[in-house]
Amino acid sequence: MNMTLPTPLTAPPTLADLTARTGLDVLDHLEREVTIPVVDGLQAQGDLIVIPYAFVARHLREPWRSDWQRVPAAGIELLRSAAGGNPHTLVADEGVCRWTARVVDPTGLALGMIENTAAAYLIHPEHGGTGIAPGRYLVRRQRERAASRQGWRGGDMLVAD
Repeated sequence: MNMTLPTPLTAPPTLADLTARTGLDVLDHLEREVTIPVVDGLQAQGDLIVIPYAFVARHLREPWRSDWQRVPAAGIELLRSAAGGNPHTLVADEGVCRWTARVVDPTGLALGMIENTAAAYLIHPEHGGTGIAPGRYLVRRQRERAASRQGWRGGDMLVAD
């Protein structure tokens, strides 16, 4: 039996490459031949924000038992958008990325942390893909301040995707 293994994501893939490799799909309005940039800084995708760990390390506490898990080639769903809509899925080559949802974040917005030794990617049907350079990152929900005629209100709201 001749079995073809998926080609590793060694070079920044196009959106078409990434969706073909993972089996995840994006909406038709997205350009599939665009190369997905790999970023080592702050980046947002809809209602998620990926923050380099060094930016927030002094404000976080990692529990003694973090339950890191390897990200399989099929990916891990990090967040499903508002009202059960489209998922944000973390994907990477087998063995290069791990994820934990156990992190103590005083803002209450943390979904978890990513640690990767090669590029990892977030895929979302409406937003396409974003690349995450090797490193350690905190993944949080985004929030926005609500404005009123009198200026800023006291309450923050989660960004709804």
